[in-house]
Amino acid sequence: MTIVLHELVGADVSRPFSPHCWKTAMSLAHKGLPFERNMVCFTKVPEVEGGVSKTVPVIRDGSQVVSDSFLIAAYLEETYPDKPSLFGGDGGQAMARFVESWSQSTLHPALNVVALREIHDMLAPEDQAYFHPSREARLGKTFEQVAERREAEIEGFSAKLTPLRVMLKSQPWIGGSSPRFADYIVFGALQWARVASKAKLLEEGDAVTDWFERCLDLHEGLGRSVPAAS
Repeated sequence: MTIVLHELVGADVSRPFSPHCWKTAMSLAHKGLPFERNMVCFTKVPEVEGGVSKTVPVIRDGSQVVSDSFLIAAYLEETYPDKPSLFGGDGGQAMARFVESWSQSTLHPALNVVALREIHDMLAPEDQAYFHPSREARLGKTFEQVAERREAEIEGFSAKLTPLRVMLKSQPWIGGSSPRFADYIVFGALQWARVASKAKLLEEGDAVTDWFERCLDLHEGLGRSVPAAS
């Protein structure tokens, strides 16, 4: 049975941009599981699977409904142990928790600033009416105040990737010799920026850029199937 993945889009349903939904799409592809992508906008998320979650991704696998990208990955690992592993054992799952904490505390705040206005402009009017006040409340700043920090965040973003850059000198993937869920966590953040924003955050010749390009090519070019913002 095909798994259904509910994921976030703006006015253009061909451009899913949520970092968390990309984590799940890559996880399903990693496991080799067929899945159907159901695109929903911000204001339709409360209707997904009877309102099971305030956010997406959400998957339906037969009678099972699971939300939250990390919990989905753990569910897939437990339910399909014969498929390629997302964690490579308990240690890998614990390591992925650290990577997620780093990504969401270091990369996501910067990307929220960089892409805020561009994400808003991707949305249909009814979703813009939701997004604008909800993001100002979450960030504790107006869009105008956030915009004042944008260039500084773009300029300083490369330095935030230093731990990944140094690690890639000794191994090709965060997961070691092959990609794991930890790779998809950071990929999701950078794919979010790639799809939503025209900002140039990665430099040619950088180890992180090379790693990201390899991620885009994974699973028959799943990440590359959505063009970069232009």
